Amino acid sequence: MKALYIAGLLVSLCILPAQASSTYEAAVATDPVAEKRLQALSRELRCLVCQNETIADSNAELAVDLRREIRGMIQEGRSDNEILEFMVTRYGDFVLYRPPVKAITLLLWGGPIALLLIAVLSLRSYLKRRSILVAKTDKPLSAEEARRAEALLKELDSK
Repeated sequence: MKALYIAGLLVSLCILPAQASSTYEAAVATDPVAEKRLQALSRELRCLVCQNETIADSNAELAVDLRREIRGMIQEGRSDNEILEFMVTRYGDFVLYRPPVKAITLLLWGGPIALLLIAVLSLRSYLKRRSILVAKTDKPLSAEEARRAEALLKELDSK
């Protein structure tokens, strides 16, 4: 009975932080226009913890903090561009879910295409070398080899 009580206490302690952050976000969501701006900006920014989600979709603590910070900047009267510039200055272009194409992000945009081209060219080269090797080793049998093969086949048939 005591173990059940302790297990229940531990579970409730684990749930409290999650409830606190969602309660805070629900409590400060009083201005619908500001919340729409927050949602729009949150969809443009990458969660630095999850890296494949926007901060609007992420439940990571950093994403919650970034949404809170954006909400504060909106209340201060900053424009969307000012907020995005602040985030880029602080975290770099990686924080943008769709980073701009420029010299420093060229590898980010062209990297997958370059890797695909390298893979295709490597496969083509391998197949070409393999076909040349197969063509070199694919010679007809000599008369002696043919006689030995026939003898082996006859021996197998007789067994």
